[in-house]
Order: sequence, then C-alpha cells, then structure tokens
Amino acid sequence: MIFKKLSIFIKNLYRTRFSALFSVLSLYILLSFLIRISFLIWSSKDVDFNLIYILRAFFTGFIYDFTVGTLFLFLYGLYLLILPKKWIGSLFDKSFTYFYLTLIFIIIYFSLLAEIPFWEEFGVRFNFIAVDYLIYTYEVFENINESYPLPLIVFVLIGLIALTFVLFKKIKVFKYTFSDKIPISKRSTFSLPLLLVSVCLGSIMKNKQADFSNNLVVNELGKNGAFSFISAFKSNELDYETFYPKLPEKEAYSILKKNILQENQKFTATNYSDISRLTTGNHEQKPNIILIAIESFSADFLTEFGNKDQLTPNYDQLSKESIFFTNLYATGTRTVRGMEALTLSVPPTPGNSIVRRPNNDNLFSISTIIKTKNYHPYFIYGGDGYFDNMNNFFGGQGFDIVDRDRGNPLSDQIKTSRFKIKDDEVSFENAWGICDEDLYKQSIKYADLNHKQGKPFFEFVMTTSNHKPYTFPNGKINLPQGDRNAAVKYTDYALGKFIADAKSKPWFKNTVFVIVADHCASSAGKWEINIGKHHIPAIIYNLNHSPEKIDRLTSQIDLMPTLFGYLGWNYKTSLFGKDINQTKIGDERAFLGNYRTLGMLKANVFTQIDDRKRVKQFNVSGNDQSLSEMKKKNNLLVSETISYYQTASTRFKNGKMKTN
Repeated sequence: MIFKKLSIFIKNLYRTRFSALFSVLSLYILLSFLIRISFLIWSSKDVDFNLIYILRAFFTGFIYDFTVGTLFLFLYGLYLLILPKKWIGSLFDKSFTYFYLTLIFIIIYFSLLAEIPFWEEFGVRFNFIAVDYLIYTYEVFENINESYPLPLIVFVLIGLIALTFVLFKKIKVFKYTFSDKIPISKRSTFSLPLLLVSVCLGSIMKNKQADFSNNLVVNELGKNGAFSFISAFKSNELDYETFYPKLPEKEAYSILKKNILQENQKFTATNYSDISRLTTGNHEQKPNIILIAIESFSADFLTEFGNKDQLTPNYDQLSKESIFFTNLYATGTRTVRGMEALTLSVPPTPGNSIVRRPNNDNLFSISTIIKTKNYHPYFIYGGDGYFDNMNNFFGGQGFDIVDRDRGNPLSDQIKTSRFKIKDDEVSFENAWGICDEDLYKQSIKYADLNHKQGKPFFEFVMTTSNHKPYTFPNGKINLPQGDRNAAVKYTDYALGKFIADAKSKPWFKNTVFVIVADHCASSAGKWEINIGKHHIPAIIYNLNHSPEKIDRLTSQIDLMPTLFGYLGWNYKTSLFGKDINQTKIGDERAFLGNYRTLGMLKANVFTQIDDRKRVKQFNVSGNDQSLSEMKKKNNLLVSETISYYQTASTRFKNGKMKTN
C-alpha cells in the first residue's frame, strides 16, 4: 500500500508545474549512473570486486549525483516557486525555461562527455588537472582540436540537446510545466523541500567522503565528475598542518636531520630547524650539464624492463654506456612534479606543485649550487613557458628562459632573460610545443653560444613530443601518428639524433647528459598511489666514469645530488635529496605522491598519509608491486614519512626554503 502511494506521488510529480525540473534531474541521475557503469566495466581489471564496496560506491555516487543535479536546477526551482501564477505559460515563462534548460543541458552533456577522455587518460574523475585546464586555454583547446574531431563533438552536443527537447515534448513534460497554474502555497510543498535538501547536501557533502576503500577505482566510481571538479577548484592548495598527521616540530626536524645526512656531509649550524649541510667531495670536475626531462617516459617502454616493441633503441644503447638508474621513482604524476623534484630536490608537498605556487622565487635549488660553480643556467621549453607557471618558477631560480613565447596575455614576472624560439626555427609544432628535434636544436644553439664565451652551461631541457595528441614530423619512424607507442619511438629517435649531433660539437667531450623522465605515461590503477606507475628510467651519460647500473632504490629527488657526487663537488646544500652513493645500505627511500595522498617507499613497506589525517602502511610485493595493508604499523617508518612531508611543507610555507 505504501509503495503504491509512493508510486502515485512520484508519477504525479511529473504531471505538475515541476515536470521539467524533475525530468531533467532524473535524466541527469540516469546518465551519471550509466557513466558509472561504463567506468566500472572499463576499469574492471583494477577493481576490487567486493560487493559491499561496489554497492556503497554506487549509493554514494547516487547521493553526489542528486546533490549536483539539484544544485544545477536550484535557480530554476526558485524561479518556479516565485513566478506569479498569471505568468505561468506566458512567452516569458517559456523563453526563460527553454534558455535555462538549454544552458543546463550544455553543462550536463559537456561534463559527462568530457569525463570519458579524462578517465581514459588519468583513470579518475575530474581533479586539479581539470581545474588547471581552465587557465591554460590555448594548450587545452588546441590539444582537444588535434586529438579529437571537434566539429563532430559540437554536432553530437547540439544533437543530444535537441533530442532531449524532442523527447521531453513527446512525453508532455512541457505541457504540464506550462499549464499547471498552481498557487505559490502549493508550489512551495514541492520546491521548498527540494531547495532545502539541495543547500544541506551542498554544504555537508565533501569529495573525500567517497574515499572509503584502498581501491582507487572503487573510490572514484563513487564520485561525481562535476562535484569533484568544484571540490578541486575550492581546495587547489592544501595546508599540511590543517589536514595531515603531524609530529611536534622539534621531533620532526630531529628525525629529518638524522635521515638526510649523507656520509660525506656535516651540518653547518646547531639550530634544530637549520638543515644546511656541507658536502665534501674530491677531484672536482666542472663539465657542462644538459638535464633532459622527457615527457611521460615510463620505465616499461624500455627493453631493460621487458618491453618487446623496440620503441627505445637509442635510450637502450645509451643506458649501456651510462650510469643507469634501474630502480628510480618519480615523485608525482605531472610534469611540474618532475620539475620540482629535479630542481628543488624536495618531496611532493600536498596540493599544487611548488612550481605553480606564488612566492616561489629565490628558493634553495640546484641552481643555487650550480651558480656557485659559475654555470650559466637555461630552461629550454618548446611550448610557451607561461603554462603551469614554468617561466616564473625557473626565472625565479635564476634560469634564463628559452621558449616559444606565444604572447599569452597572462603576464610572466621573469627577472632573467627570455629568448623566443622563432618561427623559422620550427619545422613542426602542435598544441604543446615544437617537436623534440627542433627543441634539441635550441639546446645545441645555446651550448654553442656559451662555449664560444668560454663559460660552463647548465640546461634544463623539457620535451613535449610524447604527449597527446602524439603528433610529430612525418617520415621519421615507421609507426603512424597519434599513437602513444609512436610518440615514444619518435621521442627516442629525436634523442638519438641529438646525441649524434652533439658529438660533432667541440663542447661534447666536456658535457654530461642527465636523461630522465618527468613522470610515467599513466598513473591509473588499483590503488591511490600505484608504485609501479611511478617507475622511471634515468641515465647519466658521457660522465668520466665507467658504465654501471644502480639497482638501489632511488628517489627522483636524489638524481642531481648523486650527479654532484660523481663530479666530486664541494658545496653547501639544503636539499632533501641525497647522493645514493653516500647513502647507507638500508636507508634508501623514495617519495611518491599525488594531489592529496603522499607516501614513502622504504624496503618493501609503503607508508601513506592523506588529507584526512589517516596513516596506512602496505607490504609491497610481486613484479607489479601490489599492495596489501599491514595490520600492525611500523611506527618508525610512520614518523620518518611524516617528518619529511611535514618539514618540507612548512619550510616552503614559512619561507625557510628561501635563499634570502
């Protein structure tokens, strides 16, 4: 009897003045459910098929969908409540309704369609990356235009909206909306509860409430793309002290200082928060240094790690002639995280990378060290370095900038020199920048210039060809455009050509090449942090040293301090990274993080902290480095993990990373 009455009540909702509102809300919830089902099937190989978890994810998802749907329709619900009865069905009423619903349908269909390629690339709902895409419109829209058939997308979007209006008209949605002239008192029984529930849910619902399991896919299934986007927009930076587990400050520094001290270092001050150390080397060398950060260059592209497709013959050969790091891990999943790790040598602090934050100039960085050795530092990038705040960051550390300089209206506050890559120096270009071959020509150009001036140079070269839409000059390799493997092979081809060209230069014999990935090609998988998806290759080539493999666990933040060790440098440092060759056996560790979740890998234990002040520990096992949660925590590793992240975060926040 109760169900029958409820059925009649619901049926009557769709035959009232609120017919359009409830029809749109129902459609949105249905489409969101279908997207959720699609993502579940799509990522089934990474799903923990615990029935309770799946049901909870779908129930949580329904609440998010309902919340977002009611917020989309909030103004329309208020309009339906307050519009005078005599105006119902008027031209104004119809015009406003059609206009508002058209706008809502554009938002609904665009957001749902956009979630599909975003999930394909990142394996998650919208996050801070999607927020960033609102800022860097040129790169994003050009990338979309080059990667997808944009006219077809617009046609599909318009078609879906038109089809929806036709369907609504067929089932008489608008007939009831414009003919039911009920008074405000009766309308309030429909609208006020809905508006009240909308406000309450919008206030109490938080995105992190969906993070109830250790399985990333299950957690993401329980979210809503639009809600996740707004959450990321509101929390673009996370304060460590507010959201993460802490130690007493002096205890945190005591643990940190014990762990960052190399065997050839000593502290220069007794203050508990001063981490400055004096590094002692011998037989100091000062070769030119070219640091190449290769876009999205996962370890599993290499033959060394089991790839059978022969994508990287040049890197494979170079690795045999180099110091080859076979057990090195990227700190994050974005280019700015790789830049942060390689230049600041610091664990990935929560929220945005330091590269993208304000007041990030004059930090203690590798530039601080190399400038004491009289090097001329350059940042060479094939796109416009305003993207992700790269120019401001590198300029703020004393690097001269070489980039495409597309004249973006967003100003760059660059205190160093900026050199534009001219049109006649470009043979191929896509949304993200010039092809790797053209980029390497810029590297050679400025190496030649400095060699003539008799000054040692340091170049940070950031490639872009191994990035969607995966396009590059024709006739270079035997794979088609637009495919990830093809982009990897072209990237390797361009690298091989660069080394060959460099060998003909008089400065080559006195130049060391550090060639490392900024991050992996993908981080999506079962867990919040997928350790195997952070595994990257790195080599130090043309060093005055016999080739060797370094199989010890190494963090991306350790790469440059290790190079300085090979060069025998004496220098003062405040970096968190360590020379792996001056690190005691058993003290190796790697830092891995994403926007909200941070962790430290040490031996076979991964310690994870997040912005809900939770601490979890996992045993790491197997070739896929799968995780199984530990029932009993190793408190020493918990304290060590917290000490690194807490001090790194607060040192940046309080200005202690500054050099002046």
